[in-house]
Amino acid sequence: MPQDDFRLTTAEQLEALYGAVAPPSIIKETDYIHPAYRPFIEAAPFAVLATAGSGGLDASPRGDPAGFIHIEDSRTLLLPDRRGNNRIDSLRNIVEDPRVALLFLIPGIGETLRVNGTADISVEPALLARFAVAGNPPRTVLRIRVQSVFFQCSRAVIRSRLWDPATQIARDRLPSAGAVLKDISNAGIDGDAYDQALPDRLKKTLY
Repeated sequence: MPQDDFRLTTAEQLEALYGAVAPPSIIKETDYIHPAYRPFIEAAPFAVLATAGSGGLDASPRGDPAGFIHIEDSRTLLLPDRRGNNRIDSLRNIVEDPRVALLFLIPGIGETLRVNGTADISVEPALLARFAVAGNPPRTVLRIRVQSVFFQCSRAVIRSRLWDPATQIARDRLPSAGAVLKDISNAGIDGDAYDQALPDRLKKTLY
């Protein structure tokens, strides 16, 4: 039987399969940062930033001490762009298409928080200074205008046992960064040298 016979291609087909949306799933969505949602943002040390552009999609991890994404007001978030690999895929996308999505994760908490909105990229000196760490300001700060906010229930975290220490994997069970680069580059990159230098490089370039 052709695979196309099993493809769902319309919203009506999806709705018929999945059924009606539960009322709480609608009620929980707001178009601003409700006071009930503030604690989740303030407690989150990690978020995933999703963007889109003509070059493709991007989902970028962002992390810092809890509360690193500042709540400027009930409709605005500020996200510093810390040092990375200079690919700036997220920023390239935002320049072209300002739509963004954030997924906040809090260690030990099953619920996640989702924020959708639009962003612009600022290099305002006072704003950069506000987010400096050890005298090192970020290159840019994203000002995110909130359009929707809602929490995601804990099912995915429970199923994945994400915060269960028993599910943690020893680092040596997966290829190191150097091993991956060596393999992908057909030994053009010295993987052992990369791994040996990495801890010190991370320490010196964290901010």
